[in-house]
Amino acid sequence: MTAAPTYGDVERFRDLIVLRLGLAFEDARLGFLGEVLTRRLRARQRSRDSYLEHLEGGADRVELTALAQELTVPETYFFRHMDQFRAFAEVAIPERMKARAAGRALRILSAGCASGEEPFTLAMIVRELRLEPGWDLSIRAIDMNPVALEKAAGGRFSTWSLRETPPDVQRRWFRGAGHDVLLDESIRAQVRFDQRNLAEEDGELWRPGQYDVVFCRNVIMYFAPDVARAVVGRISRAIAPGGYLFLGHAETLRGMSHEFHLCHSHNAFYYQRKDPDEDAASRERWVRAIPEPAPRLDDVEPSVPPADAWIEAIGLAADRIRLLATEPGSERGERGQRGERDQRGERGRRGDRTAGSAGARPPPAAMRAAACDLRPPLELMREERFGEALGLVRAFPPESAHDPDVRLLEAVLLAHSGQLAAAEGACVELLRIDELNAGAHYVLALCCAGAGDARRAIDHDQVAAYLDPEFAMPRLHLGLLARRAGDHAEARRELARALALLQREDASRLLFFGGGFNRDALLAVCRAELVASGGSP
Repeated sequence: MTAAPTYGDVERFRDLIVLRLGLAFEDARLGFLGEVLTRRLRARQRSRDSYLEHLEGGADRVELTALAQELTVPETYFFRHMDQFRAFAEVAIPERMKARAAGRALRILSAGCASGEEPFTLAMIVRELRLEPGWDLSIRAIDMNPVALEKAAGGRFSTWSLRETPPDVQRRWFRGAGHDVLLDESIRAQVRFDQRNLAEEDGELWRPGQYDVVFCRNVIMYFAPDVARAVVGRISRAIAPGGYLFLGHAETLRGMSHEFHLCHSHNAFYYQRKDPDEDAASRERWVRAIPEPAPRLDDVEPSVPPADAWIEAIGLAADRIRLLATEPGSERGERGQRGERDQRGERGRRGDRTAGSAGARPPPAAMRAAACDLRPPLELMREERFGEALGLVRAFPPESAHDPDVRLLEAVLLAHSGQLAAAEGACVELLRIDELNAGAHYVLALCCAGAGDARRAIDHDQVAAYLDPEFAMPRLHLGLLARRAGDHAEARRELARALALLQREDASRLLFFGGGFNRDALLAVCRAELVASGGSP
């Protein structure tokens, strides 16, 4: 009888899964991994050391396939996240047809396709677009789970997988098959399925510039950070300039790639591959589809307290108290800062083993090493000597103009000083360096709100929140804007999110973006606005 694996065996197994499949699992799932390891030892009738040594040596394709079946969850459904499919149909395909007009060929990849619902959805959408005759369309779908691919090839699905499929589409492309449904053969014939491991280099799969659109949704979030960056690098190489990449709603390229523009339309975020020959001075490449203009801030009655008090607070905060409600040298302040440092250190030690850690935010600007020493201006900022801090930043060497941390600090200091137009200009310059900088988009939101442009403020807040889901301030600002506009339901949603995020927000980021308010004051503002919007604190 095979001995039960030890804790050390399971840890070793987890590291080998990252090495061979790229998948990362957090500590909370060690019990699950122990069960998988036990089943594989019994199936292969090997000792723990023999089996783990086999994985270390590279293993065989049969074993890696079996592990993929054990470790991946292929549940999905047709037309999942319809907003992205609308952007695919109304933005990506028309633009790529223009770009490929000479060759009249389109190449689409569904990476991590599971049981096929996603690529078949793409096939149905393209069919309904009724492309002109003569176009060569190829949809390729890959996954490392052979059982899921076998199901996809059969084209037989449960009715539950149609839960988001429009009724007319169901009538056109599906027919009953007992308790299940069968997809029309003409749609099935449009998709080519292959078993591939995204964590492995593959010259044929990732041939440069071959794809016009890649869907890789809810896949990279499960990879270890280094593996995720390598996968994104391969995808980037394989997408033609101007081509499109669609990720899952909880995934971003922030901190992983600078090869894409972020696009926002149809209430969806997605990416467009940069063209190496595009004008270097080009900046925001937003694709927007706004059904109706949002009210300007001066068109609605102010709330009590008025939301513009928050915008003014970027330079005129009333509660001028220090980080964590204390002076930096006080006992409570040092204890709080030390505790946050300890928590960050523990998260860092676990980060390379956490599922979804590829999408985790980088450390806030104040915590990262920069080309210039940011500590003196940050200390002046803590003391609310914004003009002096700005003078120090502007005295940095010329090469600091390309340092994102320096540019962000300059934008924040300008906003604190009430120079919103200059702050907006600094953010624009920063976005030329780092288009996916969440902080820059948040400061832009404040600048737009201060200028009375609610729609642009909301756009930038939404972008900041998408790029960094743990960033509390854009959620708070969205809640305040919604309350000001009289949308109390939306205000409650955003303020509730902000309340949860503020309680674990990095202290250094509160100093950067808190408008002079400390954590306790921001929580109080958030709770008061939540109650005023009809919610519970």
